Amino acid sequence: MARSRIRILVAKPGLDGHDRGAKVVARALRDAGFEVIYTGLQQTPEMIVESAIQEDVDIIGLSILSGAHMTLFPEVLRLLKEKGANHIKVFGGGIIPEDDVKKLKKMGVVEIFLPGTSTDEIIKFVREYFKNKKNKKQG
Repeated sequence: MARSRIRILVAKPGLDGHDRGAKVVARALRDAGFEVIYTGLQQTPEMIVESAIQEDVDIIGLSILSGAHMTLFPEVLRLLKEKGANHIKVFGGGIIPEDDVKKLKKMGVVEIFLPGTSTDEIIKFVREYFKNKKNKKQG
């Protein structure tokens, strides 16, 4: 039986200890009708990917403020591919320079949200992304 709701894993990779933004985003996504799993602070890429596979999520949202985005995002993408789970998409947010945003998108991150992005924008992105993905499958 197919799931009707999009499942999202929200994670805080690395040693970053600030999770307020991730919790706000997770709550907003849940309130918008998505199924949300929040993994908590200081998750390794391995822990995130394992949780994503176990929870059968559609997409992972990574919140990174530590500056380690050019290490952590690629490692999550690599592990998803290695485990045959690259159908699970990745988006993220944090303090990320524009040049790095471009590089991360080229690597396969579907979207990056910078400080000041509203939760409404994030919700709209996820809805549109999966609506477009569904339309491509049907068309």
